[in-house]
Amino acid sequence: MNVFGLFERRVADALERLIAAGTLPAGLDLSRIVVEPPRDPSHGDLATNAAMAVAKAAGMNPRALAELLVADLRTDPRVVDAAVAGPGFINLRLVPALHHDVVRAAVLDPEAFGRSGQGAGAPVNVEYVSANPTGPMHVGHGRGAVFGDALSNLLEVAGYRVTREYYVNDAGAQVDVLARSAYLRYREALGAEIGAIPEGLYPGDYLKPLGADLAHRHGRALLDQPEAEWLPVVRDAAIAAMMELIRQDLLALGIRHDVFFSERSLMENGGGEVAATIAELRARNLVYEGRLPPPKGQPVEDWEDREQTLFRATQFGDDVDRPLLKSDGSFTYFAADIAYHRSKFERGFSRMIDVWGADHGGYVKRMSAAVRAVSGGQGELDVKLCQLVRLLRGGEPVKMSKRAGDFVTLREVVDEVGADSTRFMLLYRKNDAPLDFDLIKVREQSKDNPVFYVQYAHARCASVARQGAEAFGRSPSRQELAAADLSILTDEAELELMRRIGQYPRVIEAAAAAHEPHRVAFFLYDLASLFHALWNKGKDLPQLRFVKHGDEMSTTARLALVGALQGVLASGLAVLGVRAPDEMR
Repeated sequence: MNVFGLFERRVADALERLIAAGTLPAGLDLSRIVVEPPRDPSHGDLATNAAMAVAKAAGMNPRALAELLVADLRTDPRVVDAAVAGPGFINLRLVPALHHDVVRAAVLDPEAFGRSGQGAGAPVNVEYVSANPTGPMHVGHGRGAVFGDALSNLLEVAGYRVTREYYVNDAGAQVDVLARSAYLRYREALGAEIGAIPEGLYPGDYLKPLGADLAHRHGRALLDQPEAEWLPVVRDAAIAAMMELIRQDLLALGIRHDVFFSERSLMENGGGEVAATIAELRARNLVYEGRLPPPKGQPVEDWEDREQTLFRATQFGDDVDRPLLKSDGSFTYFAADIAYHRSKFERGFSRMIDVWGADHGGYVKRMSAAVRAVSGGQGELDVKLCQLVRLLRGGEPVKMSKRAGDFVTLREVVDEVGADSTRFMLLYRKNDAPLDFDLIKVREQSKDNPVFYVQYAHARCASVARQGAEAFGRSPSRQELAAADLSILTDEAELELMRRIGQYPRVIEAAAAAHEPHRVAFFLYDLASLFHALWNKGKDLPQLRFVKHGDEMSTTARLALVGALQGVLASGLAVLGVRAPDEMR
């Protein structure tokens, strides 16, 4: 049950009546109307910008239009009061029975409560992680992985059909560097003294097992071959080994992908999909031969004043046109990325979400331009940038890992603090804000540790249910809880908890529309805070205790409230990919 959705339709109906009466002109755009919680809870239960959203197009004063809407809304039996605020906002106070209905809906079907038809089954492609297959993942990769996975969960709950995709960067120069690094470890496994790892190669110990495996499979055969012969053999083995390592790292966080798309597959058979994409764009006069002006600002050492093959990116909102071929005739990374996103569109995805590291921010405009070009304007690309993670231990920066050579691996973090803490804390900041991740703080059992605080709230809910069953010799059914007399819950803390439970469906829809799963994490923490406060209040005021021996009526009502809360906490934690424990030890 989505109270906010109900009243969005109710407000739209009121506007339609004003249009039918001739008070407002026909053809008004009502899509910008929102119903949301008021910033100050004392102002009521709901607030809407309806009058502000349409007044200009209607040629009316916003406050005057708001008064007309308030007069209509006051006739609704579900509305206790409606009032105009400021320049034309409308605040609504609802009858308590509506909040009771929300609790009943959450108790009767906790899995459905919060789910939405917003997406209407539309397909959406979420591409995330896509770390180069050159070694284990670091915690920065983990942030993008967890963000993309939680966003996919969120979109599914909001009614979208999600495909989770990993783009395997297996065609660039970095995989040749990986192969040379693995070959060094292969020689080491055969007894050669390799000394210090040369500059430019990957130094981590994680390549030693790969070297040993190559020695086992090939013996000394690769030693007698020139690089041109052994490189592709070692490269394929190294990519396969690193992708398996990455899959295992992801699996430790509960992350799986539906599709692993190979960059190399785009270039098979003499250029393959990349060449075909350039040819198609050229046929539409979107590729030409020309020269680019020198970059503005500081001189760029590798800039060349030469004629090159260019994509008309400026025609689609980019700052400059972009090269598709390097000076040696090979494809640029951008050319391959255009072909890749063309592939997504041809696979049926007009909605695409890419999760990138913040260092790729300068790439967003050109990629958005490319998607508009290859999709004929039908495709939408939203790039979500994940800022860096600073790993701390008690406030001090964490040193490098010997296994990785130059960074702490994601798996080491997960092994130390657990998947739940890792996931929740990586989501407890907006994705484009820097994040400090303290390995000590995320294990604290206190209010300052958000994941503990939320999971503890769920465990306390389960404890209340057990206490209720013990007090009355049985566990009430969902139907019995839904039939409880909730009107006896009159304390403001109880009423506020009901109101906040009712906000969950709107939080899901708003977070899904904005592609911001952190909103769910913030909401859960606030919800847990309200519950813990009510729990503590009951210690001082016996009449507010959840289980009262000899008073089955009030106990059943409070068990219903706690049951509704438990369902919302479990649902929200599932969106984040975090467990909802019944006990905390």
